[in-house]
Amino acid sequence: MNFPEKSQLKRVVELALKEDIGTGDITSEISVGEDIKAQGNFIAREDIVLAGLPVVTEIYNQISPDISIEPYFSDGNEINKDKAIMAVKGNARDILSGERVALNFLQRMSGIATATSIYARKIEGTGAILLDTRKTTPLLRIFEKYSVFVGGGKNHRFGLYDQFLIKDNHIAAGTSDFETDIKNIVEKARNFRPYCKIEIEVDTLDQLKKVLNAKPDIVLLDNFSIENLKQAVFIAKGKVFLEASGGINLDTIREIAETGVDGISVGALTHSARSVDISLDIEICPTKK
Repeated sequence: MNFPEKSQLKRVVELALKEDIGTGDITSEISVGEDIKAQGNFIAREDIVLAGLPVVTEIYNQISPDISIEPYFSDGNEINKDKAIMAVKGNARDILSGERVALNFLQRMSGIATATSIYARKIEGTGAILLDTRKTTPLLRIFEKYSVFVGGGKNHRFGLYDQFLIKDNHIAAGTSDFETDIKNIVEKARNFRPYCKIEIEVDTLDQLKKVLNAKPDIVLLDNFSIENLKQAVFIAKGKVFLEASGGINLDTIREIAETGVDGISVGALTHSARSVDISLDIEICPTKK
């Protein structure tokens, strides 16, 4: 996926800078000379997969157009511990004013990309696709899903608007006869948004058999055992995309992938990924005489 459109990136960064800087960086104003020039180097303090360079660029562009940024890597690159990620050059006060906001985004987004990369490597060679979820930080979904993408995962639906997902609560609230009403819901969905995929969540193999007759695009197998996942693959016979979901972690994902399911959605990619360790080291540039 492409990075968020410029207007969205600009607005989020504006709010983040306003939150942190407010009326001014009072510590830098009293401790750093107004005309001091410096270079800041962002350093990976552990092995990471990088994500967030466009955000850092936008942060410093908003602080001052005179700040220059020199990246040494691109988003999606693996970076070893103690390697420099990028250099930021310009007014020392300006660099310091953007430090925390830049690090917050860079550490969070790279943390998601790094976690995604670890999960993706676990299922290499199985044919299963690693999917993300809507379990994201409010207002930062596009940033977090971008981080999943550069880390080697695939973005699932972005919101309630771009793909149907008929879950157990929808069924409980709107159906009486499961099989008949599921067919009616799928038909309504196809007529309502013919360009949107239709996914249905099932809890049992019996539900799966009934759902297949409605011909959805995707069936979500919620908290199925390994044996039931294998049975589901056998029953579906490739007629529909099967997505496994529910409590999946690094210890279980390989075995799940080997059942033959088409995709595995992991909420932990975004809701539980830790921020990685990145620091900003600043050096004062020598004054020319």
